[in-house]
Amino acid sequence: MRILLIGANGQIGWELIRKCTDYDIDIIALNHQELDITDPAAVRNVIFHTEISLVINTAAYTAVDRAEAEPRIVFAVNRDGPGYLASCCSEIDIPLIHISTDYVFDGRKTTPYIETDVLSPLGIYGKSKAEGEIEIAKRLKKYIILRTAWLYGIHGTNFVKTMLHLGRKQDVIRVVSDQYGCPTYAADAAETILNIMTEIIKGRDDAWGLYHYCGEGVVSWHGFAEAVFELARKYDSFEVKKVINIPTDEYFTPAKRPAYSVLDCTLINQKFGIRPRPWRDSLAEMLARRARLNASCRER
Repeated sequence: MRILLIGANGQIGWELIRKCTDYDIDIIALNHQELDITDPAAVRNVIFHTEISLVINTAAYTAVDRAEAEPRIVFAVNRDGPGYLASCCSEIDIPLIHISTDYVFDGRKTTPYIETDVLSPLGIYGKSKAEGEIEIAKRLKKYIILRTAWLYGIHGTNFVKTMLHLGRKQDVIRVVSDQYGCPTYAADAAETILNIMTEIIKGRDDAWGLYHYCGEGVVSWHGFAEAVFELARKYDSFEVKKVINIPTDEYFTPAKRPAYSVLDCTLINQKFGIRPRPWRDSLAEMLARRARLNASCRER
């Protein structure tokens, strides 16, 4: 089976490329320079002239704060692009797996969000991702939309790597403590996508739709930061002596964040037998893996 991966340079895309060899999958991986999904002619040309059985879209505009000043670009990437992909996939009758986000919700609930909860995004990024979901569902029957949250990993820019960087330079770090979510390791998300894809390859045709997947357990950004340093000190030393908790209103950002964006992952377990790992276990694995990679690079 040959699949088309769009967004090869992203956190999940990078992990998918690494893991595909374990699944004996022929993958064509394209980054933004190789395919601009906001160009419908380019999307059509690639999908119609490449022999593929499935498309995975991990491409997205994810700079949440910058998005507030660039709505035209954000909606082109996060809404229009997925719509073009869905239309082309529909024409040649192949499935699309697409990544979405917890930011499609406003965070006003106090219990985990389920797939059928009303979309109520707070900012441009969340609105664009919500409308991207709608465009896919309008145009295509054979789709899987996977909402995830608080993504981090070895590759790319993310909260964990930012904390490690700051921790080497500052003795005190201030982190928001009244926003709660579920940290998700990009490698775990990639594994989940591949497991779902394996079911599709086997002929599974009864589970199209929308699913939640994130790390198991709930934590604040402050608690997440403390865990990063607790676990990372096994492999490295840091200047940081204290992680101070602060309320959201003491940390201004152009975009509002949901205060509570915990996702309920019951449905993906029921449909595919996929149960997320505890987020601390995944974080420990990521940090250990990162330490091994750094040690390997120093030895060369």
